[in-house]
Parts: sequence; structure tokens; C-alpha cells
Amino acid sequence: MRKLSLAVALAAATIAVPAFAQDTTMPAPDNSAQPGEAAAPDGSKAFGIEPYVGIMGGWEQFDNESGHRLPQALNADGSLRRHYKPAGALVQGVVGVNIPLGPIFVGAEGNVIKGVDGNIDWEYGAAGRAGFRAGDSGLFYAKAGYQWVNFDHFSARSTRGGDTGRDYGAVTYGIGAEVGPQDIGLKGITGNAGFRIRAEVNTWGKAQSLRPMLGIITHF
Repeated sequence: MRKLSLAVALAAATIAVPAFAQDTTMPAPDNSAQPGEAAAPDGSKAFGIEPYVGIMGGWEQFDNESGHRLPQALNADGSLRRHYKPAGALVQGVVGVNIPLGPIFVGAEGNVIKGVDGNIDWEYGAAGRAGFRAGDSGLFYAKAGYQWVNFDHFSARSTRGGDTGRDYGAVTYGIGAEVGPQDIGLKGITGNAGFRIRAEVNTWGKAQSLRPMLGIITHF
């Protein structure tokens, strides 16, 4: 009799718990455009303002054979190392804002980069972005701006009068993508706060560097 009562109680609890969870679960935010409101191709809201911050990691290598007079390292005997290419691992922080405009978006962001290994000490700059929205949570974009680089991480001199203590500035440009499917909780560009994964590749000067980066963007 005790076993039967226990089985009945267990069955009742098994039925009640999902029902209680369903009753207390907060409804998912509806980011659909309202009747008469401008909409993106996927039916989400067409316009908004989205501030964001993010952190990324990656690597960069500079070509020192043309363009800017970047510093070059010394060999053990004190002679200049020919064809030297400064490189290193990086951690980057970004802050910016996106403005969705129907199926496209524009925006601007600033960044600060710290070299954690190799010859790159600091980088900082700003860039504008423009691209296409992939639904309400994805972005494909191109960017262009200006970036300064400092190479204080090694004792060096330049074959053309460079100085490792100065910042080297040049135009920067690149392409990238952000993804954040709403069905796993990464909210859309015109929705509530959430996260997206960003991957991008940039170059510096006259295609003098290659900088692939990967990280997380949080928007609010």
C-alpha cells in the first residue's frame, strides 16, 4: 500500500513539474514588426540603435618590405635582420554602435588591442562599418578606418630610420560576419540584449598586415 501511494505521488509530481515550469516560463520577446511598421525582409523590426561592446582574440603579422618604415629586429651579432616581419598574438576590446536600416546597417566602433606575445605592444583606432543583415541576428559587413600600432616589445631599429618608441598610423580595412541565432538565445540586432559571435579579417596600410580575429559581441 505504501509503495502504491509513493508511485501515485511520484507520477503526480512528474506531471505537475512541467506544467508549473510552463506556467512560470517568461514568454520569448516578440521582435516582429507591428502592422504598418517598417520591416526587414525576415519580418523583424527594420530600424533601431544598438550599442555594443566585445572582446576578441587573434594574431597579426606585418610585411616590412614596403610602405611604412616599420622597425626591424637585430641579429645576435648586432646586424639588422633582413626581411623581418613583426608579428604577435593579440587581445582586442571593441565598443561601438549599429544602426539597422531595413535590410542593411551602418555603424562605427573604436578598438584597443594589447599584444600578449611577440613584437606588437599596443594598437588602437576607429572604423566605420556597413553591410547586410542576415535575418534579425546575423551581419555581414565591410569596415574601414585608421589604426595606430606600437612595436615596443623588442629592441630594434629600422633600416630606414624607424623608431620603435613611436606609433605607426595607417588606414585599416577588412571584412567580417556576426552570427547569433535567436533560437539559442542570442538576440537580434533590433531585439533585446544578447550575444553574437564575430569573426573578421583586417589589413593595415597598403595591405601590409593580416589580422584574423574571433570573439564575442554583447549588445544592449
